[in-house]
Amino acid sequence: MVRVETSVPVVRERWSSKLAFILAATGAAVGLGNIWRFPYMAGMYGGSAFLLIYLIFVLIIGLPIMIAEILIGRRSRKNPVDALITLAQESNHSRKWGLLGWLGALALLLILSFYSVVAGWNVAYLIKSFSNEFYQLNPAQITNMWKSFLANPWHLLGWHSIFMFLTMVVVAKGVKGGLEKATKFMMPALYVILFILVIYAFSYGNFNKGFHFLFDFNHSKITTSVVIAALGHAFFTLALGAGAMAMYGAYVPRNVNLGKTVLIVASLDVLVAILSGLAIFPIVFAYHLPPNSGPGLMYVTLPIILAHLSSGWFIGGLCFLLLLFAAWTSSINLAEPLVVILTERLGLKRTYAAIIIGLTAWFIGIGSVLSFNRWQSIKLHGLTIFDISTNLPTDIILPLGGLGFAIFAGWVMKKTITQKEVPSEIYSIWRFLVRYVAPLGILIVFISSI
Repeated sequence: MVRVETSVPVVRERWSSKLAFILAATGAAVGLGNIWRFPYMAGMYGGSAFLLIYLIFVLIIGLPIMIAEILIGRRSRKNPVDALITLAQESNHSRKWGLLGWLGALALLLILSFYSVVAGWNVAYLIKSFSNEFYQLNPAQITNMWKSFLANPWHLLGWHSIFMFLTMVVVAKGVKGGLEKATKFMMPALYVILFILVIYAFSYGNFNKGFHFLFDFNHSKITTSVVIAALGHAFFTLALGAGAMAMYGAYVPRNVNLGKTVLIVASLDVLVAILSGLAIFPIVFAYHLPPNSGPGLMYVTLPIILAHLSSGWFIGGLCFLLLLFAAWTSSINLAEPLVVILTERLGLKRTYAAIIIGLTAWFIGIGSVLSFNRWQSIKLHGLTIFDISTNLPTDIILPLGGLGFAIFAGWVMKKTITQKEVPSEIYSIWRFLVRYVAPLGILIVFISSI
């Protein structure tokens, strides 16, 4: 008989309520992936074609795997690595499934490294906005300001350092004491600001063209690259495939209905992505800017909006503050599993573990910083270090990790175990999707890309 390992201490913390978990999970999912990455990804991959494929992947693959990750965490009450080991042994399977947790940890570390760099831009532009630096500047001047900003490695490194420090301060204090308090106030405010931006885009931008760009369907734009990008973004924005949601699941009370809760979180996540597109693209077309101008899209188009508002310094400051908090809650989600792995496996205090993770991710992020200036010419198959840092985890590791979690929850864990975690009214459809549709969908995409 296989002995189930119990030496690793279980996670004791719990979210204080169902609402606290919804806000925390939404805060984890809603971040730069929606507000920064979605507009430029949609612009790069054909707008409506990308949006349609993205929504399909969220529905048939993202939701089932999110439920799978959360139930793995809630069932075990452990970090992702030890959760997989414990549950595998509970179902009479090999403890080597823990390697899936380590693969996820690698993805989390890589994402955190470039995420901090990009989030640091928010800190810088928050200060620029409150200093009223954008007021009455024309689009060309704002674009040049952005280029000059990226050309200074020391400034980028400084903002990267500040954001990483902010993230680790919260993580060191614990999830319940920091994340809950922030998300209860910041997430609702984020939606309010996005609606304000959409209203402004409707009033002063080319809303008709932006709307049609995002929602008009053109089947000719659906290519393998669009499908792969949409799949990678679905995992990136929903914080799936690396075990981060499993870590949050370890804090979920037993009385929380996973099906309804996950649907709410995913809906709120997709809503932010769509609102961001509706706020960005009308302004892009109104000022004749290319919709695929890369990750700097948010830091060019938003200041263009603010430059024509007399109160732009205040609204802009509020926008970048909320962008900062959206990134902040997501980065905590990235760091939390890594910190808990160190505390539970090495017996480190949370503060020391946070310092180690923070310094490691900070050091890796230096490569992304320099790829915009001094190392800009260093490329591998046309990709900069920043491109590789984003593409490797989001387009490859996360989908493969999602495949692993789907197989684990659908085929490795005993049916009697998963039945206790997933609501009975959705169990059959969830089990079908997580056993067949999600794995096959991921495999088909990767095979077609070869």
